[in-house]
Amino acid sequence: MVQLPAAYFERLLENSLDIVIAVDCHGEIIFYNDGACKTLGYTPEEIRGKHVSTLYPGINEARRVMAAMRSGEFGEKGQVKNFETVLVAKNGEHIPVAISGSLIYDETGAEVGSIGFLKDLREIRRRDRLVTLGELAVGLAHRINNPLEVIFNNLELLEKHIAQVCSDEEYLVEEERIESIQRELAKIRAIVNRIDEMAQAGKYDTTEYLRGARMADLGKEEPPPLRQAEKKLADRVLAGLSILVVDDDLGVCYSLRDLLREEGCTVEVAVNGLEALKILARKKVDLVLSDVVMPDLDGYDLYMEIRQRYGQLPVVLMTAYFYDKDHVIKRSRIEGLQEVIFKKPVDPDRLKRIILTQCRPELLPATEER
Repeated sequence: MVQLPAAYFERLLENSLDIVIAVDCHGEIIFYNDGACKTLGYTPEEIRGKHVSTLYPGINEARRVMAAMRSGEFGEKGQVKNFETVLVAKNGEHIPVAISGSLIYDETGAEVGSIGFLKDLREIRRRDRLVTLGELAVGLAHRINNPLEVIFNNLELLEKHIAQVCSDEEYLVEEERIESIQRELAKIRAIVNRIDEMAQAGKYDTTEYLRGARMADLGKEEPPPLRQAEKKLADRVLAGLSILVVDDDLGVCYSLRDLLREEGCTVEVAVNGLEALKILARKKVDLVLSDVVMPDLDGYDLYMEIRQRYGQLPVVLMTAYFYDKDHVIKRSRIEGLQEVIFKKPVDPDRLKRIILTQCRPELLPATEER
């Protein structure tokens, strides 16, 4: 078998992107590669011959690593594998690293030094934080947008009620208050959208908000974009329609029920897909408005059951999430779902147009696309 010269291995270690450091039996650095130079900032000339504790926060941390190596608790005796510690760069930055290393012995078995391969954990931990951020984004979207759905719907009803019971002078004051609430709610919704965008992009910036403490940079606060003018729909154009609302959040069910009843609809509610199918078995409805993520049947499963049992009964899916993790929407569209999926909170005017498109397209303004 051909044996590679020792110089080959030394050149390989020298050019490694990871940190490679070797010390003698006195703890003095005798090998310091390019990866260590780039990460820690010291040149080989500056660090060789120095005690290894120079690269640790203190002598006790250096001793802790050597004790772990000798104990065999974190690998075979005389070795450590992925043992976490901290190095200190030339600029004073503390860098978390995982060291896999081994004691070096001579022919007689005497300890003559040690060598360590150290991996910078900052990028790994950043990726872990991004995974956590993605999970938080989904959780926030669901937990925040469902209450927002209820608040927006009830504000819509409240605004109509105030217009009916207040004088013109009183209405102007109350309308300003409602608009201010709507603006602040729109800001909350924009923040949730921004968190979702950051999670999907796989990167985010931070900004200092207190000395030494940082937070995710959610960008500058911008007013919500103005919607293009749409022809106002006639009042109660949905009157007489029967709608089944399906959502595992009862608050969302009730707020949509109240909103649709105000438009003259008859509304049934179900908190899961199985309950929705039971209602459909005993009552004819004109449209099913269903959440995407539910504990028993998700939106796709419910859509497929309805299509199989009730033919062309219109189904509209709604979601509080900002991405379709289980491809519920995509699979439903492939199977024939026609309507655009919208995110909660549901815009009341958008909801009315979607229902009209599905049930009474002839009542849509003539200039609108169907």
